[in-house]
Amino acid sequence: MLETSSRDLAVFRKFYACLVTATYGVTDPRIISAFATVPREDFLGPGPWKISIEGTYIETPSANPALLYQDIVVALIAERGVNNGEPSLHARSLGAVGVSEGEHVLQIGVGGGYYTAILAELVGATGHVTAIEIDDGLAERAKHSLRHRRTVEVLCRSGAEGPLPRSDVIYVSAGATEPLRVWLEALAPKGRLIFPLTPGHGYGGMLLVTRGRRRRSFAARLIGRVGFIPMIGGQDERAVAGLAAVFKSGGLEAVRSLHLDTPPNGTCWYSGRDWWLSTEEG
Repeated sequence: MLETSSRDLAVFRKFYACLVTATYGVTDPRIISAFATVPREDFLGPGPWKISIEGTYIETPSANPALLYQDIVVALIAERGVNNGEPSLHARSLGAVGVSEGEHVLQIGVGGGYYTAILAELVGATGHVTAIEIDDGLAERAKHSLRHRRTVEVLCRSGAEGPLPRSDVIYVSAGATEPLRVWLEALAPKGRLIFPLTPGHGYGGMLLVTRGRRRRSFAARLIGRVGFIPMIGGQDERAVAGLAAVFKSGGLEAVRSLHLDTPPNGTCWYSGRDWWLSTEEG
């Protein structure tokens, strides 16, 4: 396959940005611009690349970066199932969480740093992204790839343990069986948490939680069906079966609020250990 010029790559990237945002009706021009601006190939290592199709990998026919500008999942560590996730899913999540210029974003599960760079575009020169990655090899890759972005700090540590910085947005890219307290406690007033609520390796939903005035109640909604690699420190094996069952039964669109340390009532959609999701506005 012939090499692609930088001018042609910019055209591919612009179309790709329109494609992955339009898939779920994301119209925010800042998100479209971020996907059109950040070179995906800078965060995936040298090609050819392995593309994940429902857990099975196929290899691109060459190392031409034009091949990456599709709505595809690309392996970072294929033998462990660690990938650079589906762009349209992340576009949808970014559209839902609404990152504003000047905000402080905490990203948990950085991988190679591609979506960190997208977040950095969204917070702009006056914002900041604290990016946490537990895998030391991936953290080093991300640090190198993001080294020119002064608003980004990459830390190699667990995102399931405190202390965590006060954040306007917490953006999690690994599956957990519950909204961890350490995340909720780190939210600034009107802060938003978005994370994959998933039972182990099974499918769950992307949960958006918004902090209001109440300490034990949050606005919440599930944004589509998702599957993510399980988070180290974020999976309670006792919750997997029940969580899998409720997602299998459907009704994700009914969730409206998250409650802590209170007994569930008749509006309960799912009840965890000391938290529950309700179909009633919080």
